Amino acid sequence: MLTCMDARIDLAALFGLALGDANVLRNAGGVVTADVRRTLAISQRLLGTTEIVVLGHTGCGMLDVDDQEFTAVLREETGQVPDWPVAGFRDLDERVRQSVAELAADPFLPARDVIRGVVYDLASGEVREVR
Repeated sequence: MLTCMDARIDLAALFGLALGDANVLRNAGGVVTADVRRTLAISQRLLGTTEIVVLGHTGCGMLDVDDQEFTAVLREETGQVPDWPVAGFRDLDERVRQSVAELAADPFLPARDVIRGVVYDLASGEVREVR
């Protein structure tokens, strides 16, 4: 599972997962990065996982983050530009679709046709599939 680092997301409770049921990857916004792709390839090829779920959520702190503005603040404060993308986004469903598409195009993921994108509504507790 790839999801956001937001502490309000309890994947075990949400999906009824027990310890060892899923590999969970978290980062700001739950976005696909080189390390996410690397970790998923290892998970699938060496550990035998067969499905990927990309979970976005309402109220994400990365919604409406302006990459250029944030990078400018970092540059002003440190004198350096980060070597990683900020990856803010404006449309949650589109971000999930984009992440699913990136993973589906990755030749190193054998289960790239078994990737689901979902959005978790923090207020209602509902999870809906994104197509």
